[in-house]
Parts: sequence; C-alpha cells; structure tokens
Amino acid sequence: MNVRALLAAGLLLASLTVAIQDAGSSPSGPLVIAGHGPELPTIEMLARAFERANPRIYIDILWDENSKTIDMVKQGQAQIAVTGNEDPELRATQIAWDGIGVMVNLSNHTKEVTKQQVADIFTGKVRTWSDLGGPETRVLLIDRPRNRNIRDAFEQHLGIVGKIPESAKVIGPDDKATKTVAGTLPPLSAVTYISLGSALDAVKSGVAVRLLPVDQVEPEEPTVKDGRYYLRRPVLLLSKKETNPTVEAFQAFALSSEGQKIIDDTYTPLDQKKSQ
Repeated sequence: MNVRALLAAGLLLASLTVAIQDAGSSPSGPLVIAGHGPELPTIEMLARAFERANPRIYIDILWDENSKTIDMVKQGQAQIAVTGNEDPELRATQIAWDGIGVMVNLSNHTKEVTKQQVADIFTGKVRTWSDLGGPETRVLLIDRPRNRNIRDAFEQHLGIVGKIPESAKVIGPDDKATKTVAGTLPPLSAVTYISLGSALDAVKSGVAVRLLPVDQVEPEEPTVKDGRYYLRRPVLLLSKKETNPTVEAFQAFALSSEGQKIIDDTYTPLDQKKSQ
C-alpha cells in the first residue's frame, strides 16, 4: 500500500471515529412521557418536533385521566410526568403557565368578581348571580374531576380544598364543560373553571361564553405571565433527579425558543429572560 492510500485510509478511519463519537454523545433511545390533564395536544406537538430534531429518539406518550403519573416516574414506567404539582423526590422543570379562567354564559352580565367571591361561588355560599350584581338566575356549578391538575391548583389558590359541594356537576374535557356553560339557560346560569387557552379559543370562536375578571384583572396571557391575574398554575415536567441525557434534552427543547413557540399555541410561555 502506497503513502497516498495509507493517508486516505487514515482519514477515513478518523472520520468514522468522529462520527461514532458524535453519535454516542447525542441523546438516543425511547422516552416515555405520562400525563392525564389538558396538556396532551401541546405535549404531542412538542414530542413530534423534538423527534424530528433528534431522529435517534422515539417518544411514547401515555395519557390516561386515571393514571398516577408521578408514581409512574418513581417506578420507572415513565421518564417524565406532566403535572402541575411538585414532588420532593423528583426534579421539576416548569415549561409554561396555565391561567385558570372563570367561565360563565355570555348572557350573564355579572361584571367582575373578587377572589373571595369566586371561593364563595364554588363553595355554594353564593346561590344566585344577583348577589354579585348579575342576573336573577341560580348558580349551577360545573366542577372538574378530582385527579385533574387544574382542580388542585384552583382549590389551593382559593383555600377551598375539599369544599366544592358534591352536588356540583363534574365534567372532564374542557370542550364539554364549555358547551355545558353555553347551553345552560335561565332559570339556571352555569359557571366553571377552565384552562385559559381553551377558554380564550372558545370566546374567539364565537361560543356563547365569557370570562369574568378577577380582582379587576382580565384573564389574558400578559396578566397570567406577570402574575397580575392570580388564578394560574405551572405546567411542570417531573423526572428523576439522576442524570438522563434524553430527558434533559427534551426539557431543554421545551424551554427553547422553538419549544416555547409551540407552547404559546395553548399556554402562556415563560419569560425567556427569567427562564434562562
């Protein structure tokens, strides 16, 4: 073998070595994400975009409204749990804010409510909307399932954990809760609490619903982001504290400008300056 051939062989070997090292250093393998809340469409969009950018990773999404996602991570059945509550045994990475809107029928002319009045509504102390300057209609409570992240945050913010009457109608999906509020007519006037992204989409689409200002603050993305609108919850990715390159890569993607743009379709993205 002549010198030129030896050099060519050496260069080929070196390039293969670099390629193998690069492949070994990039995240790879399966990633299981578990959840049970309204975040599913957003997580699916994040997952597909992340897979396109990282073809060596396959994401499996397990979504069941009855699943215990935090336990799934602890037991190794999933690497990431999407939730709104932290757990001392797991690492929490916040990727967004979810405002919690107080939704009523469009015909309900109650101008605004205070935080205390919202608590009084959902504990049954306020029974007619006229008590709050609204119409002469009775309050029909629409509650959300007990295992939903939004319910935990709503009750905790208002100090009413376990105090929503069992007689309240329980509806899971946001779209069904919205349709019930829109379709409830006098002498009843329904009210529910709902993910702000879903609520704003319904309002923009012309559904016969509206959102009540709370403590004179409109429920909007800017007021949720800066905290002026009080009713909000974090959207968290929970994972084990041990180093996992694939998990960390997905978390970093969710916090990147591309990931936050995807999140902005449904939720309130984080302040990039504060999250860096």
